[in-house]
Amino acid sequence: MKTTLNIPDNLIKEAMITAKMKTKTDAVIAGLKELIRKKKIERVLSLAGKLEFSDRWYKARHER
Repeated sequence: MKTTLNIPDNLIKEAMITAKMKTKTDAVIAGLKELIRKKKIERVLSLAGKLEFSDRWYKARHER
C-alpha cells in the first residue's frame, strides 16, 4: 500500500544508518516491526503476577 508520510530527513537517515537499511521503506518497515514487537512484550510483561499456571496442563487440556 502506498502511503505518504512526513518524516524528518534527519530521523529517517539516522534510522537507515543505525539499522543498516538501504532504503527508506526498509527502515520504516523495520521500525514498525520493532515497535509492534516491543508493545507485545510490554503487554505480556504487564501480566506478570496476574496469571496462574498449573503443572497439570496436559491433563486439563485433554479432559475437555
